Amino acid sequence: MSRSLVSLSLLALAACCGAPALAAADSQLAFAHPQQLVDIGGRRLNLYCSGSGPVTVVFDAYSGGAGWTWFEVQPAVAQHARACVYDRAGLGFSDPSPRPGTSGNAVDDLHKLLVAAGIAPPYVMVGNSYGGGNVQLYAYRYPAEVAGLVLVEAQHADETERLNKVTGGKLQQLMDSMDATGKACLAQSRLGFVPGSELWNNCIGPIPPRMGRQLGAAQLALRSSAQHWTAAASENANFDVGNAELRAARAPFGDLPLIALSRGASQYAIPNRPESALSKAFEAENRALHIEQAALSTRGRHRVVAGAHHLIQDDQPQAVVDAVLEILNEARPK
Repeated sequence: MSRSLVSLSLLALAACCGAPALAAADSQLAFAHPQQLVDIGGRRLNLYCSGSGPVTVVFDAYSGGAGWTWFEVQPAVAQHARACVYDRAGLGFSDPSPRPGTSGNAVDDLHKLLVAAGIAPPYVMVGNSYGGGNVQLYAYRYPAEVAGLVLVEAQHADETERLNKVTGGKLQQLMDSMDATGKACLAQSRLGFVPGSELWNNCIGPIPPRMGRQLGAAQLALRSSAQHWTAAASENANFDVGNAELRAARAPFGDLPLIALSRGASQYAIPNRPESALSKAFEAENRALHIEQAALSTRGRHRVVAGAHHLIQDDQPQAVVDAVLEILNEARPK
């Protein structure tokens, strides 16, 4: 699943169960404040790049997420190439947009950002969840610019219908509940959250300790804001629009280097209990979606990351780094 409230619950899980940080404290600080605020036509998007090389790696985050989700991955990749993270409109340190939070609008913004910042292709594009749908759509719209893809538990155009079917409609019930929670979070953000309250826990939750004091404080402040929840709500409300955009564009990627990563740990298994048949069916279908994404390229492959949940970059960041470097090696000009 790619919706923002699902991602929030996974952030809480990562707070207790995440892997040790790959990033040093000084590199975490780069994600705790705006870096390059690039004007894309009357509003600015926050961009952070480091490293150098002929191919640029561009990261996109899950729904409602900012560039800092890659703080354990980007610095490691930047040792081998120029690596860039950014905040979509209204999220992180970026200005809000008057346009709805559709995947197509996010892709348009990203293209304008890269042009305005003078970051020329080719790109290896990396996306988690909703961001994984965005980078696929970018590759369809600008195929000459994309030299490789790493899809991290990436959005699939048909995932809602197929995952709801295998759960006998229970997924839709969960999504409806999360949509209601999202609306409550937006309403409370305009009034101000009370630390420790039920809505504070449901909407913001614990900040992973591995983020460090300054990055954790920045995330807490920004994710408590009405601007954040307005942008997150818009992305959530337009999730089906993004699926339709991706479905309409869907076609083979030819021989584009591509790796699709799937989680190895069930999202819905109850700790210390045998995994239910329903959970097993859900996980099998989730992997099937990602296998199909890998099959869109003659050079695509699929991997399951043991011990990782939906935010693989939190649980097993090295697995993401390894996949990016593998694709980067294939994408470099010979």
